[in-house]
Amino acid sequence: MSETTPLKKTNVKDGANYAPVGKSEAVVEPGEFYFSVAYLDHGHINGQTNGLLQAGATLKYVYDSDPARLAEFCEKHPNAQVAESFEQILADQDTKLVVSAAIPNVRAEIGIQVMQAGKDYFTDKSPFTTLEQLEQVKQVVAQTQRIYAVYYAERLHNEAAWQAGELIKQGAIGRVLQVINIAPHRLAKAKRPDWFFEKQYYGGILTDIGSHQVEQFLTYAGVTDATINFARVENFNNSDKPELEDFGEISMTGNNGTSFYTRVDWFTPAGQATWGDGRTIIIGTQGNIECRKYNDVARQAPTSKIFLTNDEKEQEIECLGQSSFPYFGQLILDVINRTENAMTQAHTFKAAELSMLAQKMADQSQ
Repeated sequence: MSETTPLKKTNVKDGANYAPVGKSEAVVEPGEFYFSVAYLDHGHINGQTNGLLQAGATLKYVYDSDPARLAEFCEKHPNAQVAESFEQILADQDTKLVVSAAIPNVRAEIGIQVMQAGKDYFTDKSPFTTLEQLEQVKQVVAQTQRIYAVYYAERLHNEAAWQAGELIKQGAIGRVLQVINIAPHRLAKAKRPDWFFEKQYYGGILTDIGSHQVEQFLTYAGVTDATINFARVENFNNSDKPELEDFGEISMTGNNGTSFYTRVDWFTPAGQATWGDGRTIIIGTQGNIECRKYNDVARQAPTSKIFLTNDEKEQEIECLGQSSFPYFGQLILDVINRTENAMTQAHTFKAAELSMLAQKMADQSQ
């Protein structure tokens, strides 16, 4: 682990700044792999940073134009050097990976700069807000052969969600037939920045939160493409923020015949112990899995549980604190070895593409 202060767990009621802390499992020695951080607009930057630090990476520079955000980040990571400009990071020979959680509509533009500077890029989701941005980034990836990685945290940084994928690989429920994702989030309206409520900046609820859910479907069901059957967005309860979509849903059929449904929303009640009661139900030919990702209502919070039923038994598996979140170490090794074991570029792009196509369908139906 790098020489930063010990990582602190975040408030589980605060989804915007939720930053999981798992087991440290270094894949590199201190000073062997440097990353730098820029544009701290979303609190997910803390989770991205935690994951890389716990995998052994060393944080070098941080850049942001906002002094308050910069000070908050440096308080958590006092050994990070404050860069005078983003260009300083792009020119730094030590920095191999640039990590960012900018306003969503500029994430692609930042990534293009990073890749053209000869570095790999790790952005918060959603990685794009338009299909045109996706096509531009695809071209730059092809030209530069750099990695455009995305923090799909609801699988990559959640214990039950990650372990569900491992169980499926092991054949625990046979062939996957359907994935259902329910993803409520806490709005915390007063704490959100202005851009959060303007669609040109966040891209719509299906583009944003939906990209998490589509990525899980692709992973669990072994899907490489899908047909969108139905997509819908609404603003049910926030007339004071007319461009906010507080509810969305998607139905898809995978190119292997699997079924997918997701509901995403900003309706986590104030009395709930965690920022969202995210659940995933995966039906297979020989069993099923339910993930209760963040809490078990009126029983336990925080928690990250799997309920597994198959031909052998019923089982409740507590996953909280049991994972090193392997994605981050895999990403570091991909950067070093020019491989794509953490997540293929095609998979990364397809999750974003399908969520944006669903958003387009929903927009056109209104």
